Amino acid sequence: MTDLATVRTLSPDDLDALLPLVAAFHRFEGIDMAPDTRRTTIAGLLSGPSMGEIWGVYQDGGLIGYMALAFGYSIEFTGRDAFIDEFFILPDRRGRGIGGRVVDRVGADLARRGFVALHLEVARDNDRAGRLYQAHGFQWRTRYSLMSSYLTDGSD
Repeated sequence: MTDLATVRTLSPDDLDALLPLVAAFHRFEGIDMAPDTRRTTIAGLLSGPSMGEIWGVYQDGGLIGYMALAFGYSIEFTGRDAFIDEFFILPDRRGRGIGGRVVDRVGADLARRGFVALHLEVARDNDRAGRLYQAHGFQWRTRYSLMSSYLTDGSD
């Protein structure tokens, strides 16, 4: 097994290979989502490049992780921005620098395309992830807290 990993944006054709990793991330984070809802949500992001994209992380010929990005626009940051919505590397592949290389590669690609900022949320008690992100240019924004509101109950 090599520690080198490659990344590429995923397409709708990658959905079935990606879903088990998303389910593993959701279990890890305690996100309760029905499999059909997960499939529909991921398929929507894979087919709508204006909303965002998902990058696959490959090693030894297999998909070992992913980074899901949502696109937006920030007045404060003066232009297009992206939010890392989910980032997951299989547990047995962590601690080898893969995550940092993925963050750098995706960030460089976004900058080349004119994005001005990349954001993410990380649990305050996840020291390992916090150190990783800080080492790759992210700064804690302690003045602000992320707040969310569901705009629909999903029962259309």
